Amino acid sequence: MNNPVVEKWRIIKNDALFGNEKEKIARQEKNGKQTARKRIELLIDKESFEETDQLVTSQFLSKKIYTDGVVTGFGKINGRTVALYAQDFTLKGGSLGQQHAKKICKIMDMAAKIGCPIIGIIDSGGARIDEGIHALGGYGDIFLRNTRYSGIVPQISLVLGPCAGGATYSPALTDFIFTTEKISQLFITGPNVIKQVTLEEVTKEELGGAQIHAEKSGLVHFVSQTEQQCFEKVKTLISFLPQNYLSNTSQNSDIAFEEQEVNVSDIVPDNSNQAYNIKDVIKNLADTNSFFEIQKEFAKNIVVGFARFKNKVVGVVANQPLNLAGALDIDASCKAARFINFCNSFGIPIVSFVDVPGFLPGVAQEHNGIIRHGAKLISAYAQATVPKITIILRKAYGGAYIVMGSKHLAADFNFSWPTAQIAVLGAQAAINILHGKQLAKMDEEEKKITYDTLEKEYIEEFLNPFTAAEHGYIDAIIEPNDTRKHIVKALEITEEKVEVLQKRKVGNCPL
Repeated sequence: MNNPVVEKWRIIKNDALFGNEKEKIARQEKNGKQTARKRIELLIDKESFEETDQLVTSQFLSKKIYTDGVVTGFGKINGRTVALYAQDFTLKGGSLGQQHAKKICKIMDMAAKIGCPIIGIIDSGGARIDEGIHALGGYGDIFLRNTRYSGIVPQISLVLGPCAGGATYSPALTDFIFTTEKISQLFITGPNVIKQVTLEEVTKEELGGAQIHAEKSGLVHFVSQTEQQCFEKVKTLISFLPQNYLSNTSQNSDIAFEEQEVNVSDIVPDNSNQAYNIKDVIKNLADTNSFFEIQKEFAKNIVVGFARFKNKVVGVVANQPLNLAGALDIDASCKAARFINFCNSFGIPIVSFVDVPGFLPGVAQEHNGIIRHGAKLISAYAQATVPKITIILRKAYGGAYIVMGSKHLAADFNFSWPTAQIAVLGAQAAINILHGKQLAKMDEEEKKITYDTLEKEYIEEFLNPFTAAEHGYIDAIIEPNDTRKHIVKALEITEEKVEVLQKRKVGNCPL
């Protein structure tokens, strides 16, 4: 005879896992989206998912909704354990209530104890109105864990649907945010509220679509065209990351690589005023096809991302001469500082490629806080105790020279190419300051002859790496095509580096 309790359990379990599955799939696919369980299935290794809190329901609803609108558990990505949760928009719009939040908090707590990355798939209408303050409290509990576990395990958010109001702060507190075009939306106040308050008319996509946040706000790190592409990018990112702050990233890379011919001399023009693509330099020096760029649409005058050198994972920070001549501005400073902080949190060495004419001048930059935001980059480099290797390719002027991983900010190895120009100012600016009054009194022909002479003298005396090398600010002047060899050796030497900063409770970074 069948046990009625067992039969009831089977019915409940079947409803929790597959109830109205066809209807769910139809509703989600209509909007170009997958269901919560399908997303998990596509993201993790086959049959690796172990669900937690499967039959949890809300005590505030008259009808029992199993899972309470969020699927939680553990799985593997390329054999590595991850904790994850996926909000189910087909159940109460994926709205967050007390039990929903407790499930997320529980999986985050377990991930911190185990020491594995946390991946959140966000697709929610926001706080559940039926549960009032309990729903709001749930968000606070999640925010606390986002903050407390920052730097302990990597935290990744996949926003694959709406994310509005206070809910937006959870992904904002995580390390990386992935989005998909046309279905991802993040905003504090929606178009209707904005229209009522400011009379501005804007669509959800124009206000908080994936591309807007990738290009303008800098909130989003990755944008994909489809959910499947998004999942593939997540898998790639995971391959570069440690499981936690105590793990060694070099142990995560078992990808075969071949030494490639290095020929960066042909990429970087001799003329220091001529632009080139720094990504070509990075790709030529790193292991083949290993460079993985982060936030490529935001602050394009600086490039950040992960790469491998003989399978050793590093974080790359590089000025981009193709945009604003590689000058540092507010957005570039914030973008690079946050990336450096992440690398430092998880023991990832930092390799910096420098070609920077200075900080971007302008009233808007000054009034919007270039001093305050630029200080973030100084703080990030100075606080980083991971191996730091810096290569100066061409320009390194003024304060920007100091900021970009200089020896003065405790870099371990500083190299420069013979073409490096390390000085307070470029030739034109320096001559105008030093000899401007003298030149103003001359006629055009005499001015040109004198200027050319002064420029030649300034270049020979100041615009070179020799003075910096003679005073120990540069460890070696190297041939461009030997750059990879020097980086690899420096990484090998510093692999067991230990640096402990003076004991204190916490620093006060200029936020």
